[in-house]
Amino acid sequence: MSSLSGIGGRLYRGETSIDFIGKRRRWYAFSGILIILSAVALGVQGLHLGIEFKGGSEFTITKAGATIADARAAITTAGITGETVVQKIGTSKVRIQTGTLTSFDAVKTSLASSFNVPIESIDTQLIGPSWGKEITKKALYGLIGFILVVMLFLTMAFEPKMAIAAIVAVVHDVFITVGIYALVGFDVTPATVIGFLTILGYSLYDTVVVFDKVRENTKNIAITGRITYSGAANLAVNQTLVRSFNTSLIALLPVASILFVGAGLLGAGTLKDLSLALFVGLATGTYSSIFVATPILAQLREREPAMKALSKRISQHSHLAPGSVGIVSEKKSEVLLESGSSDKSSWARGPRNQPKRKHR
Repeated sequence: MSSLSGIGGRLYRGETSIDFIGKRRRWYAFSGILIILSAVALGVQGLHLGIEFKGGSEFTITKAGATIADARAAITTAGITGETVVQKIGTSKVRIQTGTLTSFDAVKTSLASSFNVPIESIDTQLIGPSWGKEITKKALYGLIGFILVVMLFLTMAFEPKMAIAAIVAVVHDVFITVGIYALVGFDVTPATVIGFLTILGYSLYDTVVVFDKVRENTKNIAITGRITYSGAANLAVNQTLVRSFNTSLIALLPVASILFVGAGLLGAGTLKDLSLALFVGLATGTYSSIFVATPILAQLREREPAMKALSKRISQHSHLAPGSVGIVSEKKSEVLLESGSSDKSSWARGPRNQPKRKHR
């Protein structure tokens, strides 16, 4: 932990710098590959909508020692064809989901005979497709409303270009999460929608933390003329890198335990829909705040006339290329940020650089 703290301190002070902004084309290419794979998965396999969205019938049997094999055999005996979903809930419950049925008698009789339970003890539920369409419509309305409110808030609290970059990162996270969901083949349930809305908030949280540091580093940047916008943004990402890593790790650990232990080992099938969306969304949200949102913001701001003039003015007084980032010279102990001055005192004045006061 001490070594991690030391790395975080060097990143924050600018003594060590990782070129996130200068290598943005690599991150864009990697994100593009993930988006293409997600699109292929959605086009080939598509999303497996749960019974709540497409409608159907549901049967729940409660008996100690109930197995999925017995439930499948009972469904086959009842003559049910088409797609069926059988899940083990806990240690004594089995849930069977089928398409819409006109009569439950044959299925309930077969299940009662297979599990040796009274017919009255079998819980039966019928969900119509109209209810699923209504839920889908409300989910889309909630997503659109969320994006509009977030854009308005970020525009008022920060600036419009930060809002655009943040929304692009959010759409990036959701699309990749949906693509992985289609690839895995999990059913889309209301818990999945809740997971998607949750990762939207987390992705924006991490992005806002980075953007707040970017705003702090770029305050009056055109007036001081010590560093370009991309250099200041890259410094902000390095300064918040350890914090983003620690926050994401702490958030991923409980979600991973729910996904791999709860749903995988203990067989809690109702948890996997929510936990998978959260796990993938948290990971992509952390990635996008560093490798997608901030580079997009820097690229948008560098197109402004004031930022172009600043970059040109700095490049004329510096031997660094406009696309370079901060590096460290061990011999001279000079810290050079992107297109920044080679004199450390020009951007990092400390107590040693202050004029000495005469003692009384």
